[in-house]
Formats: sequence, C-alpha cells, structure tokens
Amino acid sequence: SGVSVQAGIPANVFRTGGRVRLADRRRLFGHAAMTIWLTGLSGAGKSTIAYELEARLVNNGFSAVVLDGDNLRHGINRNLGFTEADRRENLRRAAEVARLMNDAGLIVICSCISPLRSDREMAREIVGERHFAEVFVSTPLAVCEQRDCKGLYAKARSGQIANFTGVSSPYEAPEQAGLALDTSAQSVDECVDSLFGLVLHCCSPAAMEGVGDEYHI
Repeated sequence: SGVSVQAGIPANVFRTGGRVRLADRRRLFGHAAMTIWLTGLSGAGKSTIAYELEARLVNNGFSAVVLDGDNLRHGINRNLGFTEADRRENLRRAAEVARLMNDAGLIVICSCISPLRSDREMAREIVGERHFAEVFVSTPLAVCEQRDCKGLYAKARSGQIANFTGVSSPYEAPEQAGLALDTSAQSVDECVDSLFGLVLHCCSPAAMEGVGDEYHI
C-alpha cells in the first residue's frame, strides 16, 4: 500500500519487548486474537451489529471488545474534526488501539465509517494482515438516509453538516472485503451469525498455528 506506519516516531525512542508471547495469551484465553473492521455508511447498522456480536462472543466464552467510532470521539479522539486529515488520524488511533488489544489477546470489533480505501489499508497494515478482517456493511445509501437514526442526513442535506460521508464526502466501497452484510436484506441475527462463523474460523487455535512466537506490546 506504500503507507508508512512508522512516520512520526521521535529519534532515540526504542521499543521494549515483554516476556509474554501471543501464543501464551492464546493459551490463557483459549482463542486467537483478531480485529474485525466494520466499514459502511452512517446508519448502515455497524454499531448495532458490533455490540450484538460482542455480546454473542462474550456469552460463548470469548474475550471481545467493541471500538466504536462515535464513542472514541468522546475520549481518545475528542480533539479531532472531520477533515480528511483528522479522519485519517481518527482511524490511525483506532487501529493502534485495536493492535494493542489484539496483542493483549482480545478479539476487537471496530465500527468506523472509514470511507477511504487508503485509510482502511493503513489500519490493516497497523493491525497486521494475519489479524485483520475487513467487513463491508453494505446497506445502500437510500436505506441509511431513510432510517436517519440520528438526524444527520437531514442536517447534511440542508447544509448544516459539512463533509458528511455519502452526501458531501465520498465513500469508497471495499473491493475485496472478507464479508459483506446488508442490513436492509439481512436481519441483525443473520449478520451476527455470519460474523460469529468468521470468528470461529479465524480464531481457532488451528487457524493461528505457528503464529505467536513473537513478543508484543
């Protein structure tokens, strides 16, 4: 992708390795770690799916956590706006947090609009290809706008919100997502069933055989 994830690291700062390997954390939790990156328009159903999947996983003995784009903007990303540069930094921070949580052994469900392919590729590079699954919540714009759960599309159409994805800012659909889910054609339970199957496939001990000898964090 040509994206450098090392830019901005100050000179004379060195990484210190720990003594706990990813394989050790897999034995502790009984499953491998991964990041499921849910991308799609506002109102597509990303957050609903993310929190339902988190509940399903936890109820079945998996250690999982949601990183929700709006929630992150109340804390770690509260100083960022919606310019292209700020959106990119928003996603870089989300991906770095997901990477840290993966290193700690957790399954991370990241729910972010993440409209640009280049930014999603940056997230994939930060998290690591072996631990990253891009999922396209492909609910059409017309359906998302009809739902308008937060009233944002109406504000965007009237000019009250600038740079709104799908209205005044572009959304670049994934070309090769690991999974596509359309909440206008599939129920939440059906979407979660598909994602739960993805986790079972990707996070079984056999799926990550030979990965995890390295030390992280």
